[in-house]
Amino acid sequence: MSVRGLTADFFTLFALQPVFRIAQAELEERYLALQREAHPDRFSGADEKTRRVSAQLAARINEGYQTLKEPLPRALYLLQHLGFAVGSGQALPAEFLMEQMEWREAILEARASNDARSLEHLLERLVRDLAHHFETLGNLLDDELDYPTAADLTQRLMFLEKLRTEIDETLFDLEDGRQGTGNSD
Repeated sequence: MSVRGLTADFFTLFALQPVFRIAQAELEERYLALQREAHPDRFSGADEKTRRVSAQLAARINEGYQTLKEPLPRALYLLQHLGFAVGSGQALPAEFLMEQMEWREAILEARASNDARSLEHLLERLVRDLAHHFETLGNLLDDELDYPTAADLTQRLMFLEKLRTEIDETLFDLEDGRQGTGNSD
């Protein structure tokens, strides 16, 4: 067990190149190996300092895994690692903000009319948009090395991911409401 892991960046901790496109299977494999090595149960008979370091390292490994396994947190972390702040006072274009308002209105309309089908269609469209944007982000970060544009796109993706969460929660609420009233539609 290495105390260096407590201060290493997540890419170094998992022995990965600091890039956006990482192999999920490789990340998972390294995560499991690191967890086996640092798991606090392995050090239950050790002195207090060793047990504390083990617990801290296990927590750090979990934090790193959670950050690197999903594209948006990984992009945010990578940009920070490269010295680029996301959303540092730069305004989003008016057309993007208008699009956000249109998405939110569509969600509110579907919620008001209990129209789960419309919400599912919105979610499908949003998931396709997100996949396209994440592919573009991978090109910007790993191929073109255009970090300012990547930071701008990442800021937009933060809004889109919030929309996805909002749609998911609204669908859940509608489904929960139907189950609570005995409706099966």
